[in-house]
Amino acid sequence: MGRNQGAWRRQVVRARVKAPSVPISQPLPVWMRLYFYGMHGLTLDVLSSCIRRFPHCQDYKLLGFSSPYRCLLHALAHLALEKIYLQRKSFPDNALAFHFVFYPSVFVGLQILLRRTLLQCCPQDRALSAAELGLQYALAIYYSQVFLRSFLRLQYQSWEGQGGVWAHAGHRLPLVLRFIFFGMHGFMDEVFFTSAFNLLEKPGGPVSGHTSLWSFFMYGSCSLMVEKLFFYLCYGRGWGAWRRIPVYILFAYTWEFSWGLGLRTCNACSWDYSHYPLNFMGLITLMYLPGWVFLSFYQDLLSKVLLRIRYV
Repeated sequence: MGRNQGAWRRQVVRARVKAPSVPISQPLPVWMRLYFYGMHGLTLDVLSSCIRRFPHCQDYKLLGFSSPYRCLLHALAHLALEKIYLQRKSFPDNALAFHFVFYPSVFVGLQILLRRTLLQCCPQDRALSAAELGLQYALAIYYSQVFLRSFLRLQYQSWEGQGGVWAHAGHRLPLVLRFIFFGMHGFMDEVFFTSAFNLLEKPGGPVSGHTSLWSFFMYGSCSLMVEKLFFYLCYGRGWGAWRRIPVYILFAYTWEFSWGLGLRTCNACSWDYSHYPLNFMGLITLMYLPGWVFLSFYQDLLSKVLLRIRYV
């Protein structure tokens, strides 16, 4: 009898080990939604500032501006607006009134409040004009009718059983959505980096950074390629992080140099490292090597997180 029970227990253990992984879906965690909202808001800042600036300067570098303060305020504001949006079911017979009157009114009112907050933190900001209020109304419609409808369909999944994340790698976010995510993340990386750099150069000055619209395509495409390298080297070859990082960095430098060379021929390259030591043609510099090491580690983390997100 004892032997039979022991054999039965061993069979149960083997069955559990060999059991296929089962996805468990849940809404995106709050921290992840804050991350997305801040990054998306910063992207809209960059786009709107570039559009306003281009007719006056005709600069094909397509520079846009934002700041870490704005990113944080966007994250908090849109998390609050998400709560308002989720109350739309309380207006079953007045959907138009909710989407085109109530939600935009709250949205614009919150933007006015945030602008006043920014005026205290960043005196170079100015109050919203009538045209900008109209733009904020249009953005409210965009958030209500396009962005939130799609964004709130994202689910965060974990797995129980054998295989884990890698077993479901074929079901990750579509390529286009991952490209958009990495492109927006590139905007955020550059704005945060240039903000910190400007603060070091001028302590006590405005904390503001810039990026270029070209960076969206450069970072988006580069990160997709590095993501493929991550899956191949990590799961296919079994390489550890310290073996993968040099490959990432070599690829990133090659990508930056190639894009810079192409953009320079069109007078659209937004960076020039000629005044830095250890630079090559002013397009890449080893001075930024520590930053690339950090971003390479962070890229691995982002790839693992994105692998758990599904669009349902």
